[in-house]
Amino acid sequence: MKPNRSSSGYGLGRSPALGRLVGVGALLVGISLVTGCGGDDGSPVASAASANQTDVTAKTVQANQPYVDPVAYSSNATDSLDPSQVSENAAVMHYQWTAGTTPVNYTTTTGHLTASDASGNPEATMSYVAYTAPSTNGQPRPVTFFYNGGPGSSSIWLRLGSFAPTRVATPDPLLTNWPNYTLVDNAESLIATTDMVFIDPPGTGLSEAIAPNTNQSFWGSDVDVNVMRDFIQRYLTVNSRSSSPIYLYGESYGTPRTNMLALALESAGVHLTGIVLQSSILNYFADAVEATAIENSTAGLKLATDTLVGYYPGYAAVASYFNQVSPSQPSQSAFATQSEQFVTNKYSTFKTYANSWALSQLGSPNALGTPKFPSKSTLASWESPSGLTLQALTGYFSKTPFQTTLLPGTTIGRYDGRVSLPNSDSRLASDGDPSDILISQPFTTALQTQMPNYLGYTAPNATFVPLNDNIIGSWDFSHDGQPLPDTLPDLLAAIQMNPQLKVLSSNGYHDLATPFFNTEKQLARLQTVSGLNPKLQVTFYQGGHMIYLDDVARPQMKSDLVAYFGGQSIPSALTLATLPAPWADENPAGTPTLTAQAAH
Repeated sequence: MKPNRSSSGYGLGRSPALGRLVGVGALLVGISLVTGCGGDDGSPVASAASANQTDVTAKTVQANQPYVDPVAYSSNATDSLDPSQVSENAAVMHYQWTAGTTPVNYTTTTGHLTASDASGNPEATMSYVAYTAPSTNGQPRPVTFFYNGGPGSSSIWLRLGSFAPTRVATPDPLLTNWPNYTLVDNAESLIATTDMVFIDPPGTGLSEAIAPNTNQSFWGSDVDVNVMRDFIQRYLTVNSRSSSPIYLYGESYGTPRTNMLALALESAGVHLTGIVLQSSILNYFADAVEATAIENSTAGLKLATDTLVGYYPGYAAVASYFNQVSPSQPSQSAFATQSEQFVTNKYSTFKTYANSWALSQLGSPNALGTPKFPSKSTLASWESPSGLTLQALTGYFSKTPFQTTLLPGTTIGRYDGRVSLPNSDSRLASDGDPSDILISQPFTTALQTQMPNYLGYTAPNATFVPLNDNIIGSWDFSHDGQPLPDTLPDLLAAIQMNPQLKVLSSNGYHDLATPFFNTEKQLARLQTVSGLNPKLQVTFYQGGHMIYLDDVARPQMKSDLVAYFGGQSIPSALTLATLPAPWADENPAGTPTLTAQAAH
């Protein structure tokens, strides 16, 4: 059996329709010299940018250093750049952010840095965009490294959608005026709180391996973590940032990458202050749908019951959005709690249907013989305790993916279940996820038409790759002796090495790609470690996988992130002690999943 599932690489999963290489050519963003490329807190450039706020425009125009990058970068698996072509040149531009209560003069730096191994051998030239500002209190500012997932995604989704000084204004969860979304000043930018560095892994963006390596040399869980570690170390060295508070911010596949990367950096002597895990898939075995798709067999069904139960509260939140609940639910958090309690109480019952349910999401319900689903009368008996209508329950326990069965004749989004299109919409022919349609073309259009002047960087001989679908098909997911990554042991080891490490997990109620209840249950495995008291906070917001696209959620996220960076408790956050207990069939955090399964 070879299951197939449509999804997009800015999060995780497989989507041939989204493997488009977006030509940026004369489009990308340019800059100049790189040895000061980070706009370091004490650098002459940063100081000059903040010296005279009365005439920012005139002075920054003189200081701006656009860059035309002549290199013909390639994202092909077997390609690499000759060492003679590698440079660390970058474009440096200066602006003032005025969307907050206090104006902030900031610098954008766009270009490449060279990741080298511990012996000094160059590995890859990696494209990045940094937003930095001068310190206002004499102390080094925090620096946060951002990256998306896939595997195979560049960081443009976070960079253009979340907390940079400008963002693409999406009407999430609607598609109003699609695809003509404007680039706007971002009132929720974190530029007043932290410097931000957005990284493109090799084979994405304009990042390329340096010979004798090839791009594919870095297409795997462990090799990816190593080259990301080496890039971060290079950035910190070049910009004299080793004394700054250092943070990691990963989204989707970027969250297991973060767990592994935190351990790799701590092991290399880079002390982290904190990590942010947004829209997490921390243990691939605990998502039987994803695991089975990757393994191309039914071997990934080991934790199918946990998966069925883990997806349900997110699905229920989406059903509530579409008024498929009775009575109506005024509180998203209260209904999430009710949904979690319902499936926890029904856990033993759901075991009967788990394998069939997981395979139905892959379009292969008959892979193990006659599929098993609850009868209509059984579903009717669940209406009252679940709060869902019979239609919504039937849509979940169906032989076809629930994206098409919650609302007959309609497809709902995987990345944001609130985004929907009628099945007759022609756009679904090339991309089966309405929530991906919402952002994929508008974001790449913004990159092409609006970013060159702002970032000052152009690459006329290269093609910028927002999403490289060739990567996920070639990715080596193995980690820690297992075919798929279970990164709770990595997170635990990083916390044990650095007990002061702050961990923030951010989750969208309407995310049907990396459901919030799955994340709660994986983080809860840390409860099994005696004496562990991590600085863990878990937050929830309306919205999907890219939570920050939601105009209600984004200000809440910013407020919570500012508190997090400031070392404060977030009032609404769960802690390790208040998370629901882990599933009994999963292993303690210190032992990988397959070891646990062998014991059962």
